[in-house]
Amino acid sequence: MSADLHPAESAGTSSTAGSAVAPRPPKRTAYGKETWKEIVFLLSNLVTSLVGFVYAVVSVVLGVGLSITVVGLPLLALGLGGARLIGRSERGRARALLGVEVAEPSRLPKPGGFFGWLWTSLKDPVAWRTQLYGLIRLPWGIVTFTVALVSLIVLWPVLPFLSRGLANADRGMVRGLLSPSDELERRIAELESDRGVVVDTAAADLRRIERDLHDGAQARLVALAMGLGLAKEKLLDDPETAAAMVDEAHGEVKLALQELRDLARGIHPAVLTDRGLSAALSSVSARCTVPVKVTVDLTERPAEAIEGIAYFTVSELLQNVSKHSRARSASVDVWRTEDRLLLQVRDDGTGGARLDGGTGLAGLAERLGAVDGLLVLDSPEGGPTTITAELPWRSRPSG
Repeated sequence: MSADLHPAESAGTSSTAGSAVAPRPPKRTAYGKETWKEIVFLLSNLVTSLVGFVYAVVSVVLGVGLSITVVGLPLLALGLGGARLIGRSERGRARALLGVEVAEPSRLPKPGGFFGWLWTSLKDPVAWRTQLYGLIRLPWGIVTFTVALVSLIVLWPVLPFLSRGLANADRGMVRGLLSPSDELERRIAELESDRGVVVDTAAADLRRIERDLHDGAQARLVALAMGLGLAKEKLLDDPETAAAMVDEAHGEVKLALQELRDLARGIHPAVLTDRGLSAALSSVSARCTVPVKVTVDLTERPAEAIEGIAYFTVSELLQNVSKHSRARSASVDVWRTEDRLLLQVRDDGTGGARLDGGTGLAGLAERLGAVDGLLVLDSPEGGPTTITAELPWRSRPSG
């Protein structure tokens, strides 16, 4: 059994990445361009903070005050939407003049209907933090404008130090109130993107099933119905011919049943439902063109959805072994590590596999990512190839 993957190793991160020393910021002169950018920022604080304060007060007070009417909450939601635009402007100003790199928050999801939009807008944390930013900035904007202006006239020798200190406080406010909600906000953006992959994959699978039914079993059953109709007409006049046609129809029935079984196996194999991953993976490995050793080390079965994804992931990887690896043998290992289900397919082939190599690995990695999974490829030229997939572990409901 292969060793458990550490999360950093799973992500393909070098083990020394965490200990890297951050580069020191470049040295700056007292009256260099960085100082003058900070001064421009501090002087512009008065106007921007005044606009932000007035907007926050008017939009919140108006929306809350009219909330007893039908227009109050929609006005508040529109005001929060406008606050997002103010936040974007402030991040751009800080980025240009203070060098603060703050990622843009993800867009709000698009719920269906008016009430969905209303509820999503009213509970938007990004917009509320921007409104708070606007409320607390007015006193600070007055202070920074006054100090910067007076320093330009009277306190010239200490101007660089004052501007640096005040600008650092502004940097802290921007990072604290105008930045996304760290990992949660970024994860929401990733999941919104991954949702499109899931929808596209599901649509492609439905088109494949429809095509297989239309071109395979359906066409065969139509021909079978026509053949039985002709046999019925000849039953009295030419019983020998009718018997031959019935015999031929019997063969067509067997073929149609086999095609339907193959199609059902492609949707969700019965052996997986009845006996679990170990039996299902042993079945699929028997169809591989090279001998495959299957080891499943699980004390319980995962949720049906996770089990199905694991099965089709290994199935696709073994198809790649058959088509591309030129291997003499392969192995499949399945085990659980804490809240992750790990699948590892290894072959002794020629190696050189890549995610963009036309073997479908890129699409598989996208589909795994859409369910918070991960695909790690290790395939040097000359082999061997080891592909490890991680999936979130969810237990099967009891009962």
